[in-house]
Amino acid sequence: MPITVGCFALVDPFSVLEHQLKRIRDLGFDYADVTDNRDGAQLGVEFGFAATASLDGNPYDLKRMFEEQGLSITTYCAHANLIDPPAPWRYGTPQIIKAIRASAAIGVEYVVTTEGEPSTPFGHNMTEDQKVFAVIEKLYEPLRIAKDHGVTLLLENHGELTDSISGMEKLLHGLGNPDHLGVNLDTGNCWLGGTDPVEMTKVFSSKIKHVHWKDLPKDMEAQRGKIFGCGMSTIALGTGAIDIAGVYKELVKGGFSGHTTLEIAGDEAVLQSYEYLKSLGAI
Repeated sequence: MPITVGCFALVDPFSVLEHQLKRIRDLGFDYADVTDNRDGAQLGVEFGFAATASLDGNPYDLKRMFEEQGLSITTYCAHANLIDPPAPWRYGTPQIIKAIRASAAIGVEYVVTTEGEPSTPFGHNMTEDQKVFAVIEKLYEPLRIAKDHGVTLLLENHGELTDSISGMEKLLHGLGNPDHLGVNLDTGNCWLGGTDPVEMTKVFSSKIKHVHWKDLPKDMEAQRGKIFGCGMSTIALGTGAIDIAGVYKELVKGGFSGHTTLEIAGDEAVLQSYEYLKSLGAI
C-alpha cells in the first residue's frame, strides 16, 4: 500500500471525541488514531469538554464512532510513564494491556507506547541502565499479550531513551526484538531529543511501522537534548528545522508503506502539511 496520511484526533480543545472526528473528516482525511484515553469514566467526557476514550468502554462503540465519520483507525495510542514507580494514577502496564485488548477486538494492528519522562526524584535519579530495565520490565507482559492478540506494539520516540538511537536499540534488544515489536517514528520528538530523524529512519527502517509527522521551528534548536517529546507542532511540515523530505525518502527507500499521522495544530498548518506530504508521494 502507499504511504497514507491521517490526523491526530485532538483538533479542537475542549471538545468531545465525536466533534474531533467530524472535524478530521471535514478536513478531508480518511484516517485517524485513538489518541487520548484512560481507565473508567471521566467528568470531561460526560460534560462535553474532553475527547477521551475509555479503556474500559466497549471498543466496538469506539469503532462505530470512527466509522460514522468515514474514518479508519490506524493506531491506538498508549503513551505511558514507564520510568517512574507504578501507581494507580500513573498510566503504565495495565493501561497498555487494556489498549492492546481493545485494539485486537476491533482489528487495529498497532498500539503505540513510549517510556515518557520521569516526574519523580526516584525516576530522575536512575542510571540509564536502570531506566532501560524499568521500561523492559513494564513492557514484558504487554508484549506477550500483544503477540497472543495479533497486535504489534510500537515504541515511539518520546523520551530520553527512545529519542536516541542507542537507547531505542537497547530497548528493542532487551525485549528480544520480536516481530510484534516495532517503532513508531516521531520526526519532531527524536529531533527535539537531539537525534537526526533521517539517521533514525535509516537505522530502524525495518522496524518502523507507523509515523507521526511534526516539523519544529528553528528557534527550538537550543532546546534540543533538553526536552524529550512534545505533543503537537504549530507549524506546517517543510517550514521548520527538520528534513521531512529526507525522512520520507528514507522511509520509501527502506520499503515503508503504511499509515502516518499528522501531529500538527491549526487547520492551515494541517492542510499545508497534508499537501506537502502529497507532493512527496503520499495519499
